[in-house]
Amino acid sequence: MADRFNTIAGWTLFSGVVALGLASISGHYFQADKEHRPEAMGYAIEGVAAEGGAEPAVVIEALLATADAAKGEATFKKCVACHTINQGGASGIGPNLYGIFGVAVGAHAAGFAYSDALKAKGGNWDWANMNEWLANPKKFAEGTKMSFAGISDPAERANLMVYLNAQGSNLPLPAVPAAAEGAEAGAEVAAAIVGDAVKGEQVFKKCMACHTVNAGGANGIGPNLNGVSGSKVGAHAAGFAYSDALTGKGGVWDDATMDAWLTNPRAFAAGNKMTFAGLSSAQDRADVIAYIKAAK
Repeated sequence: MADRFNTIAGWTLFSGVVALGLASISGHYFQADKEHRPEAMGYAIEGVAAEGGAEPAVVIEALLATADAAKGEATFKKCVACHTINQGGASGIGPNLYGIFGVAVGAHAAGFAYSDALKAKGGNWDWANMNEWLANPKKFAEGTKMSFAGISDPAERANLMVYLNAQGSNLPLPAVPAAAEGAEAGAEVAAAIVGDAVKGEQVFKKCMACHTVNAGGANGIGPNLNGVSGSKVGAHAAGFAYSDALTGKGGVWDDATMDAWLTNPRAFAAGNKMTFAGLSSAQDRADVIAYIKAAK
């Protein structure tokens, strides 16, 4: 009986040694005891940066150049619990924001009790300061009373800033740094696209609710566009009440200017009355420009 017990115990011990050895070998084989990632990730994990890589630099000036004020207005709905933005609007939990761009930080809304942190910040609400503030208010002015965590998406911040600027400020958009001009090369490519006036007539149907294009056509919600090519921006159609934003833009309606306008009217002249969001297709823009230029 004792011999049988010893035999069983021996085999049990031997099995344990074998199992331990196999675990050690497999651990070395798969490097399970080391912190590492696969050479190629199976799928992206939100919030985790690629190993050894850096996040791409964001040029806010480039985003502002193509920002959409209409989308910014939608983003501002996150702010209405604390802020008003109409001219003469009352301050609430936060100050009224009408005409905020260009004024001193922490000193805009009369009668509002700004935090010491914001009053001591100094400077004006320019594009750079507003971008930094909207990204992270607590970091911009440690000790501020602003409870909003911020907007992490730079494109969303750009849209919001263009909207805010259109509400009583109308500062000119900042120039895109030379280092980012390569990213804007698409504009040059777009200018080289040949437009098709016949196709442009179809695209122009999106514009007919507001514009006429025939010679002598009446102004409507928007001006008559016949002969607009080559004319002064904001001064083409006699009797039409152009916005101050457009009349103050300067320049003439050449192909490049019309392409920039049709891409994003709000970004082209922040504060203008044009409600159309723009045409994202460079070919559509080239076609409609060709049609307008050919219209009789």
